[in-house]
Amino acid sequence: MSITTDEQLNQNKAFIVNHFEEFVNRKNSAIAYQNFAADFLDHDEPDGESIGPEPAKQMMERVYVKFPDIHVTVEDMIAEGDKVMVRNVWRVTDATTGERREFKGFVLWRLANGKIAERWATIAPPMG
Repeated sequence: MSITTDEQLNQNKAFIVNHFEEFVNRKNSAIAYQNFAADFLDHDEPDGESIGPEPAKQMMERVYVKFPDIHVTVEDMIAEGDKVMVRNVWRVTDATTGERREFKGFVLWRLANGKIAERWATIAPPMG
């Protein structure tokens, strides 16, 4: 059994915060290739389970068009072992209607070998 140090847990949390900043707030979809493992498993992709960084990259590119001012704020984080749980708030304006919306969610990330290996997410109400 491996022991996770506080330093490792803090590194995992920082990695996830930086991922949100790049992938969502800075609209850098290409970071998917750096942050996600080649066999990344997204359990909650809007179109169903997906494998690899490409589906997540494409989904976020669609989100950037629909919600050009998308911004996520991390409200709370808990790290244990190889997982980081985040409670966050998403704020968006719909490009077609001008309607401003706010979504709250929880995302559980599993890290392996310095990359994101799995994601589970709940967003209420859904962004779609």
